[in-house]
Amino acid sequence: MAGYKTHITVSGALGVGYGTAGAILGGFSPVEGALAGILTWFSGMLPDLDSASGRPVREVFSLLAAFTPFAMMGHLMEWTHHSYEAATLLAVIVYVTIRYGGQAVLNRTAVHRGMYHSIPAMLITAEIAFLAFRGSSLNVKLLMAGGAAIGFFSHLVLDEIYSVEWSGVHVRLNKFAGSAVKCFGNRLVPNVITYSLLMVLTYAALIQANIVPMPNRNQLGPAYQRATADEPDFH
Repeated sequence: MAGYKTHITVSGALGVGYGTAGAILGGFSPVEGALAGILTWFSGMLPDLDSASGRPVREVFSLLAAFTPFAMMGHLMEWTHHSYEAATLLAVIVYVTIRYGGQAVLNRTAVHRGMYHSIPAMLITAEIAFLAFRGSSLNVKLLMAGGAAIGFFSHLVLDEIYSVEWSGVHVRLNKFAGSAVKCFGNRLVPNVITYSLLMVLTYAALIQANIVPMPNRNQLGPAYQRATADEPDFH
């Protein structure tokens, strides 16, 4: 499989190209282009969250924990009724939860080259990026989602390329061949969880893109109506 430095080098180069193209050819601002480029670079490391613990995984989790609160700030401000102090507190909680809790859970449950290395995982990553930038325009959200998908996919492709071994004119595939660019894993439960999450995020993304209408409270049943009766309507 490709090494950690190879992944960050390739995804970094793709990020520079993607962000520059977005700013120059796509009409996005330099800040938006730079952010999309960084997201492309960062997403190129995400599939290795399922690796055994070590320096690369610690670095990925540190970056993920630091980036997520910033990307979610629009949501955090909304959830706290635009209270800066409360939103900051939630951001700290998100950081700690991902940095320490998330890594502890993955170390005990994830299998390397499982469903974290898959096309559905790439789509989930892109949709999370799309949903995270709530206050942005649809074009900006698509730019960020595209960067996340490109970076993530570059990791999968590199792993498949490095699964090919040459011995003179003879070519053979090692045991990791076909384990990165895939749609299904070998275990039922991770497949069910992955595709369930993908369906939920796809539905949420379609709502934010105004392709699917947001269900009103009358359609969601009396329990939901009681739970949200005192919440302000942001839509």
